[in-house]
Formats: sequence, structure tokens, C-alpha cells
Amino acid sequence: MQRSAGLLLYRLAAGTTEVLLVHPGGPFWRNKDAGAWQIPKGLIAPGEEPLAAALREASEELGMAFDGTPLPLGEIRQAGGKYVDAFALEADIDVSQVVSNQFEMEWPPRSGKRQSFPEIDAARWFTLAEARTMMLTSQQPFLDRLKPLVRS
Repeated sequence: MQRSAGLLLYRLAAGTTEVLLVHPGGPFWRNKDAGAWQIPKGLIAPGEEPLAAALREASEELGMAFDGTPLPLGEIRQAGGKYVDAFALEADIDVSQVVSNQFEMEWPPRSGKRQSFPEIDAARWFTLAEARTMMLTSQQPFLDRLKPLVRS
């Protein structure tokens, strides 16, 4: 069973809670918007703790390290069957400074050519209401779990 972990970064802006979501890079996601955004996350390595994986993956995808004490948001099962552990962390990052790591894949399919793509091609702050319409449906429970943890 594949397991991933990620961070739901949030900030308070003018009394409103905003969350940072990322748009996956690569050709599959290129023309998808609403319902495609998600938390920065990735696979948990063998023997790795979910929190360590969440911090590592968010750091790799966003190109920066994070301080603070993440709060557990629990686990969800995505539509494709993958389990995701998430942690909430307050952080006010400048999305213009995001620099994602890259991955390689054969593209176009069955061409024998390998191309490199950013793991995420965009990061954006959304209000909770906006996030609900833009986020992968299977990750939306993390928004509900965040609400009681945020001091507003």
C-alpha cells in the first residue's frame, strides 16, 4: 500500500485563514485547475516517520525549509487508493520564491524520450472556501480538520 505524507501550510491574513496549495507539474496536470490543487506531499520512504516525510517532501517541492511544530491532521484515503498523512503548519511564505524539484518521465508516451518536469508548477494561497473548490476532493477533509486548530 502506498503511503504519502504532506504539510497543509496555513497563515492568517486580515483575520482570514488561508492555506497553501500546489499544482502538480507534468503533462497530465497541465490543463487541469479546479479539483487538481493539493497539499505538498510525497511518498514516505521505508523506515521514515510520516512527519519527517511531510517536512522533507514539502521542502523538496517548495524549495525551502520549515520551522515550527506541525500539528497532526490524521490520515485520508485518496480516490486512487493512496493513503496520505497530513500535518498543519503555520507559515507565511512568498509563493514567488518557490522552486520545485524535478522528475523525469517518458514523454510523449511510448516515444522512448525522457523529459524533465517540475514536481509542482505553481503554489498559491487560497481562503478555505476557495481551497474547497480548487483542491482534490479526497484531500478536502484536511481543511475541516484544520479549522478547530487555527487561532483566528
